[in-house]
Amino acid sequence: MKLAAIQYRPPKGDVPRARLELAELIERAGDVDLVVCPEMATTGYVWDSPQQVFPHTEPADGATFAMLRERAKAQGAWIVCGYAERAPDGLYNAALVVDPTGQLVSSYRKVLLYDADLSWARMGRQHEAHETPVGRMVPGICMDLNDDRFSLHLHRSRADVVAFCTNWIEEGHDILPYWRWRMAGWQGWFVAADSWGEDRGTTFYGRSAILRPGGEVAAMAGPTGNDVLVVDTDRI
Repeated sequence: MKLAAIQYRPPKGDVPRARLELAELIERAGDVDLVVCPEMATTGYVWDSPQQVFPHTEPADGATFAMLRERAKAQGAWIVCGYAERAPDGLYNAALVVDPTGQLVSSYRKVLLYDADLSWARMGRQHEAHETPVGRMVPGICMDLNDDRFSLHLHRSRADVVAFCTNWIEEGHDILPYWRWRMAGWQGWFVAADSWGEDRGTTFYGRSAILRPGGEVAAMAGPTGNDVLVVDTDRI
């Protein structure tokens, strides 16, 4: 199977441009089974209020989904991509899950919110698992990995791969030991797609990564710059 992680820094608040750039990066991944894009990949991450982010939100079946649907069908891939969801009951930090036929399988909503989410987003209610050609795939969004309920879900769902959309913050140290600790005892592939650079004073870690079962690095991006990581798990 082939797994891809997209490292991408969206132009703040320019959702149409972000969609175009994401489409190009996803296309670069080529013939893969799963593509993972960053958290809030169309909008940027830091917003002060629901009113501020609202113009950049969209429904689950909106224009970002339409773009992902075309790419999923063209490449025969599952795609998981973070965005800001506008739902009837409020706004969510969410991730679209699209299958290779272009079907919207889910809009997964981040369950454990970070401080920057609390200014505008509502909390998701449950974790998910989806049957795919790469096995049972669990979507996760950034802070979810700090949640014991998410770690337990990986074991209980017998997940084979985690599609991890993130805006992990640069804290001046290697995050891989922490990620491995949070997933201790779970044997599956971890596909982490991160942003990079700065967003209103918050700097992101970059270094998107695809980790083998057990936590060894199969591929890793640099701390800055858009990038596309692809790993053929049958060849390593």
